[in-house]
Amino acid sequence: MAIEIPLYREPVETAPTDPIDRVIRYHVQTKHHFNRYARSLGHLDWANQPDPFRRFDGADLVLLPLLKSDDEPVSPPYREIYERGAVAAKPVTLTALSRFLEYALGLSAWKKAGDMQWALRNNPSSGNLHPTEGYLLLPQMDGLDLKAGLYHYAPKEHGLERRAAFNAEGVARLLAPFPAQSFLVGLTSIHWREAWKYGERAFRYCNHDVGHAIGTARIAAATLGWNMALLEGTSQDTVAALLGTDRTEDFAQAEREHPDCLCVLWPAASGEGLETRGRSNEIPLCIDAATVKELASGLWHGKANKLSGEHGVHWEIIEEVAEASWKSTSEPLEAVLPHFLTSDASRVSSGAGLTAGQVIRQRRSAVSFDGKTAISSSTFFQLLSRVMPAAELSQLDRPMPWDVLPWKPAIHLLLFVHRVEGLIPGLYLLVRDRNKLPLLQQSMNEELVWTPVPGCPDTLPLYWLLEGDAKKAAVQVSCHQEIAGDSAFSLGMIAEFEGRLREGGAWWYPRLFWEAGLLGQVLYLEAEAAGVRGTGIGCFFDDPVHEIVGMKGRSFQSLYHFTVGGSIEDGRLMTLPPYHHLSR
Repeated sequence: MAIEIPLYREPVETAPTDPIDRVIRYHVQTKHHFNRYARSLGHLDWANQPDPFRRFDGADLVLLPLLKSDDEPVSPPYREIYERGAVAAKPVTLTALSRFLEYALGLSAWKKAGDMQWALRNNPSSGNLHPTEGYLLLPQMDGLDLKAGLYHYAPKEHGLERRAAFNAEGVARLLAPFPAQSFLVGLTSIHWREAWKYGERAFRYCNHDVGHAIGTARIAAATLGWNMALLEGTSQDTVAALLGTDRTEDFAQAEREHPDCLCVLWPAASGEGLETRGRSNEIPLCIDAATVKELASGLWHGKANKLSGEHGVHWEIIEEVAEASWKSTSEPLEAVLPHFLTSDASRVSSGAGLTAGQVIRQRRSAVSFDGKTAISSSTFFQLLSRVMPAAELSQLDRPMPWDVLPWKPAIHLLLFVHRVEGLIPGLYLLVRDRNKLPLLQQSMNEELVWTPVPGCPDTLPLYWLLEGDAKKAAVQVSCHQEIAGDSAFSLGMIAEFEGRLREGGAWWYPRLFWEAGLLGQVLYLEAEAAGVRGTGIGCFFDDPVHEIVGMKGRSFQSLYHFTVGGSIEDGRLMTLPPYHHLSR
């Protein structure tokens, strides 16, 4: 029996004024439908393809050491980065910082076809367009031969551009509430890089990529024994001031950057003993706006490069949703520092024999699958175990990388199982927070069976919903892309949607995509570790996905698709080392 897709059309609505309603309007307008796609240019304007590398002319560039796989700090076994305390914390040195940035945002390879070549990066990106830019706020630190200030990461050069010479005492005061050797990572998005190809849907994809980058940064930190937390309580005005994205004079005619988020990182061991030094074992998830304002009044360096000659179409709806979802408030959120114990994640034994660096560097987005590779049920269960966030634990005690997000999981996985040995083909659902099972059941077709999967670990809330050949349905709802059916399995990330927005605010909209992007990054690496390959799918028909399981309205929405299987490599392309173009 093949699984059929009923047709559902979203009702047309008038333009709202409430920020939450404006965000929902954007989401509805940018859905793909069987009879029409979300608006885009309709062709690729190659003459104005955006430069994938941002630079700030006039800012000093500090070149980072290029590290070989056997250089210090040695990359730990892949499976150990998920075990709390298994990786000894490295001090924050230039060498360690170089490895962190390489794994988080650096190049993974170059591809060459004829006279054309293009770079791939360790952080995945929709269409390899890379809208995400990375920044570091560094204090004056023993062992780190860098001046205090704000730095922009230049991945092509593997270097740091010093954007602002912040006062060292002010930076130390800003970071004083955090553990020793703490520093900040900031992420921004250049919406034009995605809009050039994807039009009005670009805001979605940019935030997917923020989630990917949060994931690559958290996992890169884990290879060094560092912790990381999203500073969720910080307003975007403060993020903009600290990262300089509000400095009109520094961008002139260049494409602006949208300030997304800040994260704090610190060596795991440096969090121990805070109480004995007269400090709480809690860290704030925000920074002091007054101190940031004081720092931002200092000396800045560099002007942003222009990425495209002409922009053609101006997608006003992207600016509208960015404004509507702007987080203008700060909250005094806190997180309790983790207990220094080995976590239950050690039970999951994927990636045996591989180092973390190998898995991170070899990750690629599959472009096609062979239509025959199957995976074992044990591999399938291990992969799904990695995406379980242990929602019942306090934030920093959750398994890596889910300790980076301060909220309870909002996304569950609707799985199209094609070739998993021991599992009947059909539709399955992974409930990432057991407390949400009743809500999911009430929101879906009452005829679904909700059968626990035989042989599945008790720790994995995986349910069998429908039996049948799901390959055709997976391909149809994924914009007719064969990769969704030629794989071992594919999935849709089903997000708790309108309720989260009404309860938390319009600024929750990007965060749903961040969680989806983080999920995607975990799936990417787990697929590589299992000897197969994954790829994210941003093009799908939104409402037909919902209709497969009878979801009406906007309680849940599909935000991102993903697929895993046996990859077919394109033999026409030559692969070159990531930094072959550098002589140092």
